[in-house]
Formats: sequence, structure tokens, C-alpha cells
Amino acid sequence: MKLQRLYILFFFVVLTFKTQAQCAMCRAVLENEQGQTTAEGINNGIVYLMAIPYLLVGSLAVYIYYRFFKLKK
Repeated sequence: MKLQRLYILFFFVVLTFKTQAQCAMCRAVLENEQGQTTAEGINNGIVYLMAIPYLLVGSLAVYIYYRFFKLKK
């Protein structure tokens, strides 16, 4: 069971490395730039803003899970 959880965690961590989070309009505007540094910054910002709610909800779910799991003991 713990190995399965480790595989799931690894799967989700690996998926976040190659995430492209720009919308079509942002990508079209930023692709015309020469250095591409602004595009990388925008993409990293979008991924960061997208990850925070998932971390909050995930930590709340883990807290609730362990809270109810310990009450059954």
C-alpha cells in the first residue's frame, strides 16, 4: 500500500516538471519576444498560482483523513 502511494506521488511530481500553463493568447503574444525570459517568468508564475490551491486542499484532505483515521483506533 505504501509503495502504491509512493508511485502515485512520484507520478504527480514528474508530471509537474513539463507543465505549460499559458493560455493561447498569452502564448501568442509572448512567443514573439526574442529572449523568451518573460514567457518563462509568466509560465512559472501561472504554475505557482495554480499549485497553491491544490496544496491547500490536499493538506486539508490529509488532515481530515488522519483525524478520522486516528479516531477509529
